[in-house]
Amino acid sequence: MMKHLKKIIFIITVFTVQIALTQNANSFFVEGNKLYQQQKYNEAIVQYQKIEKLDKHAIDVYYNLANAYYKLNKVAPSIYYYEKALQLSPNNQDVKVNLSFAKKMTLDNIEELPTTFFQKISKKTIQKLDYNSWAYIAVFFSFLFAVLFLIYHFTDKTSKKRFYFITGSLSFVLILLSLVFAFKTFSIDSFKHEAIVFAQQTEVRNAPLMSGDTVFELHEGTKVNVLETKDNWKKIKIADGQIGWIIASEIKEL
Repeated sequence: MMKHLKKIIFIITVFTVQIALTQNANSFFVEGNKLYQQQKYNEAIVQYQKIEKLDKHAIDVYYNLANAYYKLNKVAPSIYYYEKALQLSPNNQDVKVNLSFAKKMTLDNIEELPTTFFQKISKKTIQKLDYNSWAYIAVFFSFLFAVLFLIYHFTDKTSKKRFYFITGSLSFVLILLSLVFAFKTFSIDSFKHEAIVFAQQTEVRNAPLMSGDTVFELHEGTKVNVLETKDNWKKIKIADGQIGWIIASEIKEL
């Protein structure tokens, strides 16, 4: 009896704490919006970051944080939070447009490596959705396949059977494609560890040592891909394929 009572008290406590945190997050967000409208951007950032510290991940919070930093001409944090917003909503046009404006403030002009035909197709189709979205699509087609199979099974007319067999087969193929695309996007996301350079200017070296030769320089706001970590160094790769080591504290991982 006491064990069950303790469980009930624990559940009620957790539920109450969650409600309180949500209410706090909402009040911080409303206050942040008021301060933003008053052009008090630093004060608005403080309110939005209170939500972030509550581990509440929301596109509106990241988007507003990015906008506030952009208004203050702070390149790295504005790009960082626009990228964070895109992680939650990859096809959000407002975020994409504002991110393109923020990127114009960066100093590094890095040309991306040319992509193959299949890489271009993948980027324009498969990677347009995240793996969760492809998984939901697979579930939808699974449900559709089950319905069509049942109708096919209980239909007597040959013409209708043919129709439901073809559509059922097509939905089954779409299930497989959706699952393949889901695993593909999951694999891409798993190996993609991106970060934003926060140092105003930094040297990227050929070894994780201060005595290493400088390979190239980067400036704040540039996005890099993190390949490896060693002590207080990160091995990074930039869009044109160059690789080097950077001090870990000079970048912030997304």
